[in-house]
Amino acid sequence: MAELKMLVFHPMESGLRKDAVTKELIPRHFIDILTIEQNGLPVLEAHLSRSVSRNPFLHFKIPNVKKGDKFKIDWHDNFGENGTIETEVP
Repeated sequence: MAELKMLVFHPMESGLRKDAVTKELIPRHFIDILTIEQNGLPVLEAHLSRSVSRNPFLHFKIPNVKKGDKFKIDWHDNFGENGTIETEVP
């Protein structure tokens, strides 16, 4: 078992806040899908929403992890933006 902890830098706007200057609603902008692969095989798919805070800190426990395993983490948001990171278990 391994603990995978990550901080995702993303504005995660709910669409309910107003701009301080213009007083207009700030459009919704949030991560909707986050996936984790272990050695090329999917181990987790999380569907997030606008209720998750800005720059979310995420923590998952992944079973059957060995030294040298490779993880790939992808996220996609409702604006079509995405991010990817890969890491290896030391």
